[in-house]
Amino acid sequence: MGRITVVGLGPGDPSLVTAGTLAAIDRVPEAARFVRTERHPSAHLVAGATTFDHHYEAADTFDEVYARIVDDLIAAAGDHDEVLYAVPGSPRVLERTVDLLVAAADEGRVAVEVLAGLSFTDLAWVRLGVDPYEEGVRLIDGHRFEVAAAGERGPLLVAHCHNKRVLSDLKLAVDPFPETPVVVLQRLGLPDESVVTVEWAELDRSFEPDHLTSVYIPELAEPVAGEVAAFVQLVAKLRAECPWDAEQTHRTLTRHLLEETYEVLEALAAVGEGGPDTHPGAYEHLEEELGDLLFQIVFHTTLATEAGFFGLGDVARGVHDKLVHRHPHVFGVVEVDGADDVVANWEQIKKAEKGRASVFDGMPADLPALLYALKVAKKAATFEVIPDPDDQTLGGQLLALVAAARTADGDIDPETELRAAAARLRARAQAVEAQPPG
Repeated sequence: MGRITVVGLGPGDPSLVTAGTLAAIDRVPEAARFVRTERHPSAHLVAGATTFDHHYEAADTFDEVYARIVDDLIAAAGDHDEVLYAVPGSPRVLERTVDLLVAAADEGRVAVEVLAGLSFTDLAWVRLGVDPYEEGVRLIDGHRFEVAAAGERGPLLVAHCHNKRVLSDLKLAVDPFPETPVVVLQRLGLPDESVVTVEWAELDRSFEPDHLTSVYIPELAEPVAGEVAAFVQLVAKLRAECPWDAEQTHRTLTRHLLEETYEVLEALAAVGEGGPDTHPGAYEHLEEELGDLLFQIVFHTTLATEAGFFGLGDVARGVHDKLVHRHPHVFGVVEVDGADDVVANWEQIKKAEKGRASVFDGMPADLPALLYALKVAKKAATFEVIPDPDDQTLGGQLLALVAAARTADGDIDPETELRAAAARLRARAQAVEAQPPG
């Protein structure tokens, strides 16, 4: 197994590159030197290095770029005793490729050594006159601002603000705009260094950003993604000050959760396929019902928070990570041939996650019969097992209908279809009922 030595090229000026980094560059032959990008004032110090700039031009997302860089580096490590990988700034400050390399090392795919380097943040604190630890400054990647800064009011130092699209996304993620100006820091430590204050409304049009641009936000009037944060605070306040809310438990809320779920289902039925002819009122009603259901979810989460177990952020993070893990065809290297392969992979991944002997383990025994039959049919289909065609009992025929609905064009939901048919029968019966006697 080869070794990858990761070094940082500092915030910009070559004089800020450490002696350890220079020694590592000298030690590794030019054929085994790589830089993430040539667009850095100190990149020339890594003479003869191969750059990964071509991946930025060919890939659709930064995640794809980073994955390709890591794959190339691991492959190169197999051809050399030592590979040098140089990145802008410090290797451990907002450097996603290094995070992925370290993860690969933990998996035994490659050996990785990371050398310390000077970060642009070290210069930023000096220019801003800020002690980041005393002030509690959070460092945020500009490409993930809306997610990474959720619930924050500042102060924030936002890096990777290299173009106006990032700045525009940054500006529009905050509502209302803060009254306090932000500080734009560019090319710190270089002769053309710039540190200026900018009003929030002018953030994406008052200066020309580049790859050495960051933004310092002293404070925000409202937290990023404030609607969600405010809703969580509202439910907590209701628990503390409303007698009815204060009395509720997970058990007493069960019927409300069920009722709100059915009301969402009813609203979804009104929306139907959601085509251009859908009445706007149907969506307005769905929005309202989804809000009522969200209230139940946040309420249960609040009870868990009070008990010291988890909060809404933990719930969101957990389902986020679970979905990533269960979609290796999207976030990994697994290839699928249609939705059936996705379902089969999902079931096997879930089985492994839960440590279950069977994909049928963990199915709630008290599910309604129709839903239970549909789940069994879906799981059985992953093994290419179908209902027995010779079973002509009433139950066997019903199960065959459920399986047929699952494989029909559009994956028909038998619950929805049966409910719609029952509604039509009810309407016909009511029409007869309304007729005068005789």
